[in-house]
Amino acid sequence: MSYPSEPFPATMPQSASGQTELLSALLSSPQDCALFLDIDGTLLDLAEQPDAIVMPPWLPTALDAVSQRLGGALALVTGRALAYADELFTPFRFPIAGLHGAELRRPDGSIVTAETTAAFEALKAELRAATENLQGVLVEDKGAAVAAHYRLAPQRQADVEPIMERLRSKAGPNWTLQRGKMVLEIRPAGADKGHAVEAFLSMPPFAGRRPIAIGDDVTDEAMFRVANRFGGHSVRVGPSSDTAAALALPSASAVRELIGQFAV
Repeated sequence: MSYPSEPFPATMPQSASGQTELLSALLSSPQDCALFLDIDGTLLDLAEQPDAIVMPPWLPTALDAVSQRLGGALALVTGRALAYADELFTPFRFPIAGLHGAELRRPDGSIVTAETTAAFEALKAELRAATENLQGVLVEDKGAAVAAHYRLAPQRQADVEPIMERLRSKAGPNWTLQRGKMVLEIRPAGADKGHAVEAFLSMPPFAGRRPIAIGDDVTDEAMFRVANRFGGHSVRVGPSSDTAAALALPSASAVRELIGQFAV
């Protein structure tokens, strides 16, 4: 089966070099590699609204082909809720760390869920009320996490920051404030994408393999550090002046190009 080509921009030779190194590592010894992929901004292009992302119809099947070549050692590591990620990649059910690792589907199919509380549900309602007159601010209910997006109105950051700081403080020590690209999120504390990657690396078929972690945002820096510590590859998608990643890819389309090449 062939997959659509999405060429790299000609102006990014360093990123193309990183892609070549990655592909070489995967193709030369897939049995030694484990692949960890963020979703938004990494596999899929960012959209102005969280539910407006577009899934290329060929991508889930290509990811499944890559997973099979890696002996099942492919996991999605995302800020999205596990159930939402499953909808995106239907009918496939990959190992997933959702809500930045607070939710986990292990390779054996068993699931660790993140529980919400009545107090946290009330906090979500308070957030919706506090932002209802802030045009361009969107509240995303993730179950055991809640996010306020201001991509449609970047100037609203100054309004959203104090609201989310206040609500995080009100939520208590079991919750933390996570910053991302034009988004602030209150999520369960004690879990991040680095911990999620470490958890997968303790389980077959991930155990004993070199991790390749690919992401685009500050939330992915934790898994970059783990990949580096385990002697793997860390890859930042898009421009960044401050990252633990050792390699770069220019865009989500470049990541999809990598997936398409390895899936063949």
